[in-house]
Amino acid sequence: MNSPDTVAKSGATFREARTADLPAILALLADDPLGKYREMALPGEAEIPAAYRTAFETIAADPRNRLIVAEVDGAVAGCLQLTFIPGLTYQGGERAQVEGVRISAAVRGQGLGKAMMAHAIPVLDRKSVV
Repeated sequence: MNSPDTVAKSGATFREARTADLPAILALLADDPLGKYREMALPGEAEIPAAYRTAFETIAADPRNRLIVAEVDGAVAGCLQLTFIPGLTYQGGERAQVEGVRISAAVRGQGLGKAMMAHAIPVLDRKSVV
C-alpha cells in the first residue's frame, strides 16, 4: 500500500471545476453509502439531468462558492465545495463550509483528501483557486 502522502507527492493538482467535469463529479458523489441512493452517476455528459446542470451553473456563477476538483494523472479523482458565509461574529468576518468532499475509490487512503483540505485552507484566505 502507498504511504499517505503518495498522491500529494505524485503531482495531484487542484483547480475549479469545469462543466466537462460534471460526470466525474457526479460519479464521485454517487460512490458512497449515502450517495448511491440519492445521486445519479451517469456515463455521459449528454445524460446529466437538468437539475445537476442548473446547480453546477449556479455554484460556478456565485462568488461565494468554489467547486474544486483534484486531478491525478489527468483524471478527476476528488472534489469538494467551499461556501463562504458572512457573519456578524469576528467583527463581520466570514467563515466557510466545506461539503461534498469525495475521493475516488481508486486513490482512497493515499492522502488525496488530506491534500485537498490542505489546499482548501489557503483558499479560505484568498477566495480563489489558482
